[in-house]
Amino acid sequence: MFPELLYPLVEYVSVFNIFQYITFRSAYAAVTALLISFLLGPRLISYLKAKKAGEEIRKDGPERHRTKSGTPTMGGVLIIISIVISVLLWQDLRSPYTWITLTAVIGFGAIGFVDDFLKTFKDGSEGMSAKVKLLAQGLVSATIAVWFYSLGYQEATLLYIPFVKEPILDLSVLYIPFAVIFLTGLSNAVNLTDGLDGLAIGLVIMVTIAMAILSYLTGRVDYAEYLQIPFMAGSGELTVFALATLGAAVGFLWFNAHPAEIMMGDTGSLALGGLLGTLALLTKKEVLLIIVGGVFVLEAFSVIIQVLVYRRTGRRVFLMAPLHHHFELKGWEETKVVMRFWIIGGLFAILSLSTLKLQ
Repeated sequence: MFPELLYPLVEYVSVFNIFQYITFRSAYAAVTALLISFLLGPRLISYLKAKKAGEEIRKDGPERHRTKSGTPTMGGVLIIISIVISVLLWQDLRSPYTWITLTAVIGFGAIGFVDDFLKTFKDGSEGMSAKVKLLAQGLVSATIAVWFYSLGYQEATLLYIPFVKEPILDLSVLYIPFAVIFLTGLSNAVNLTDGLDGLAIGLVIMVTIAMAILSYLTGRVDYAEYLQIPFMAGSGELTVFALATLGAAVGFLWFNAHPAEIMMGDTGSLALGGLLGTLALLTKKEVLLIIVGGVFVLEAFSVIIQVLVYRRTGRRVFLMAPLHHHFELKGWEETKVVMRFWIIGGLFAILSLSTLKLQ
């Protein structure tokens, strides 16, 4: 909104020229989202407490988690509101990237909201069934994939991997099912990671910092040529979205740090997972995101391995899945698990950025 309203005034006042710069708008998108989180957070927590929208702790989870029962959930609403308002104020509303990413965060967030609402307010309900949830995620993912594919970017269907300059494969129309699987998988990976105070949101902060840098470099033809990475015209605008997400995530962490005053619930975890996947799709960093979000991938695979091995042998590989619960049951304090996973997440983010010079 601000670029459309204020930049044309540069004809009369030169200072408005600053609204054309992505770096300026990205910085203030982060600040705006952060301030919205701080402003609305206490009010949302009070409202959810009044409505008794408390978190139901899984019965087979670690014993120490029982004390968290009743903590307000659905905090992802705060994250989504902060992101959406900030993006509408600071990002270029003429860019298709703006509306694709908004569709991702709102679409996946809506699925999570319905799931949280049913689990919280419907007696005896365990939320949406797995099949219905996967179908809904698939529909949102397909909408995003078809939309991006229909834009007709030459690079859109090409698949790149780290350390290799040229694309390894042109998926053509098969890019659509690939994108659907990718987005659905990542949204669920973030959802699985959201099990300890501050764990998932802290990792999201690290991933969004890396994605903001990658978006900016991908949208600059000079930097893209120098680093020999694919150039996606207009994708620099995604830097604004990534920094808005960063501000919202930091604001939410203020309330979600141990001991958490509010949980993000599926509303937040599905929205953030779908958003990160969309940022990777639009910047052609799909495979690289596996490194950037390495902890999310490890958490998801720990569940897959646990289920597959248990069904075949009746034995468990981990004391409990996802992986963070395994280390809790080994005797690590919750805060130690979170901090160590954050450290690993930071290393993954640094490693991903280092690949830019190792092409």
